[in-house]
Order: sequence, then structure tokens, then C-alpha cells
Amino acid sequence: MAARCDRSCVVKQPIAKHPGPSNWSKAVSDAEKIVGYPTSFMSLRCLLSDEFSNVAMHVKKLVGTQHPLLNTARGFVYDSRNNFQMRGLVVLLLSKAAGPSHTSSDALAQDMVSGIYPSQRNLAEITELIHTAFLVHCGVVNLKEWTASDGLLKDMEFGNKMAVLSGDFLLANACTGLAQLNNTKVVELISSAIGDLVQGIYYENSNNTEENNLTTKVDTTAWEEQTFLSHGALLAKSCQAAMELAQHDKKSQRLAYKYGKHLSLGHKLNSDLQPFVKSNVGEQVSFSFSAAPVVFHRHIVGPERWQQQLQQAKTMRNQLDYSKLLAAVKSEKGLSLAVNLCCYHGNRALEAIQAFPSSEARSALENIASAITKF
Repeated sequence: MAARCDRSCVVKQPIAKHPGPSNWSKAVSDAEKIVGYPTSFMSLRCLLSDEFSNVAMHVKKLVGTQHPLLNTARGFVYDSRNNFQMRGLVVLLLSKAAGPSHTSSDALAQDMVSGIYPSQRNLAEITELIHTAFLVHCGVVNLKEWTASDGLLKDMEFGNKMAVLSGDFLLANACTGLAQLNNTKVVELISSAIGDLVQGIYYENSNNTEENNLTTKVDTTAWEEQTFLSHGALLAKSCQAAMELAQHDKKSQRLAYKYGKHLSLGHKLNSDLQPFVKSNVGEQVSFSFSAAPVVFHRHIVGPERWQQQLQQAKTMRNQLDYSKLLAAVKSEKGLSLAVNLCCYHGNRALEAIQAFPSSEARSALENIASAITKF
């Protein structure tokens, strides 16, 4: 396992000590100006339709309840830190960085706006619609684990119906837009990405049922494979599809795919690392047991030692003291392994983009890839 980490120990740029989110936000903000598009790639044709207006009216009925669908909806509007719509931006930047292919016709090139084909802009919207649909679907509450403290049962049931309905609506619009691109290879790529998402979320749900029942056989390779399905496949295949729409060759498509893949994995690792690299002594912390540092830590120490650490972190009220658990994770190599792996994927994304012509768009993609190696 340690040998796998060594591949990433040489980092092109030193890890900065200033907060990662500000680096990421600045890189994304600067990139938006280049493509002339804000990060909201949601199709206005979809969001302003009568059908979606009806869905929105029903979702309003959840105000005052504790259903997670409301927090998801608020996040799209207010929470710019997480850059929910980063995927569409990367698709547009790659499209602009690659430019028109040598085999494309002059008539097709005339349709370009700011160096991007209309079909590539449509693809960026489709990518965001698919991602948003899955975020909404993930807001479905497991009523088997429902308790009275979670809210009224009827509110949870109604919220679940709205999460399924609105998620299906967004996904249906994405599939309609996908068909209108009239490119069978792109349809195949994005359809397979949807299948990967479903499979990845299934893995996550089956592995994250309870803190004591997490699988003990997840090493870095297995983590990367599972995380790619749920967090990387959509972006990687959308980047490849953007090259296909511009009739670029197989090499360009492969490099675009690699950039999307490594950027996604690096971004997920950076996000998982934030509670561990930003926390101070005595500060209240919380983190997911599926976060990469915890998964790698459990694999290193083994199930018996992990159970001991869980028991030692339990309070008198049988609740977990996350600060003790965080200290335990920091004391082993799981944290450094996650940091090295994050830098590795950031560097691989940087390498993939070097084959594209030097431009403002390529520089923006480099800045985004560099930002995920900073904490």
C-alpha cells in the first residue's frame, strides 16, 4: 500500500498552507469569465418550464420540515463554496482549450461562440442536469431508519415523493437533450456514465450503513475504483464527449477523459481531507466514515484496532467524540496517504492538459487542477 503512495510524493508545486476552498473558488471564478458562463449551467428551458414550476410549488410545502431535499435546493442557490456546477465549467473550458479540430468543416466552425460549439454548451448543461438529478435523488430519506426526532412521517414521505419526481424530471430532460445532440457515441458515453453513477451510489450506500459495519477490505485501489464511479465517471466521460462533438481524434479524447478522471478524484480527496487538515485542537469537528483518510486508516490498522479506537472515542452517553477519532486517524499513515494521493491525481490532471495548445482556457484548467493540491 505504501508503495502505491510513493508515486505521488513528487509534487510540482508545494502544498500551500492557506485555505484550500479560497484557492478553488478563485480558480473557478476566473475560469467562468473565460467561457462567458456562470457556474449555473442548469438549462433555462428546463427550469422555466410549466412542469418544473409545478414541482417547485410542491417543494415549497416542505418549508418548516427537516427533509434534506430543502437543504439540497438551498445549496444550489446559496452554497457557492462547493461549486455544485463545476462539471459544466470544466467541459466548456476543455472545449475552448481544444478548439476546432482539423477535420471539422468550415460551416461547423462558424457556429462557434467564444471558441465553443453550441453542441458542447448543450453537453455542459446536460452534464449538470444529470449531476443535479442524482443529488436530488440522494435526498430520499430511508424511512426504515426514521425516528420521531427526524420530523413528521407524512412530511418525510411527501419529501421523498418530491425528491423522486423532481430528480426524474431533471434526468428526463437531460436524456432528451442528449438525444438531440444526434451523436450515438456521445449518447453511449453519457448513458454509461449514468450507469456508473447508479453503481457507485449503490456501493456507497451498501458500505456506509453504520460506522461499525463498514467494509474492511477497501484499500487505495478499491477506493479509487468505487469513487470514480460515483464522483468521476460523469465528468471524465463528458470531457471525452466534448472532444467527440468537435470531431477531435482519439488521443485528444483520451487526454480529456484523463483530465476529468484525475480532477474528479483529486477534488474528492481534497474535500475529504478538509476536516483533517483544517481542524484545530479543541475545535468541534465532524466527518464521514467514508472519507478517504478514515477508509485508508481503517485498512492500515485493521478491524480490531479500529473497533478499539471507536470504543475509546465513545462518550459516557455512548456518542462519538470526533476529536478523539480525528487524533487517532492523524496518528497513523492514512492521512498522509490521502494527501499524497490527492497530489498525485492533481499532477496527473496537469500532465493530461499539457498536450493542448497554450491558451487562457488551458491556464484556467491548470489552475483548477493545481487548486486541488492545496489545503
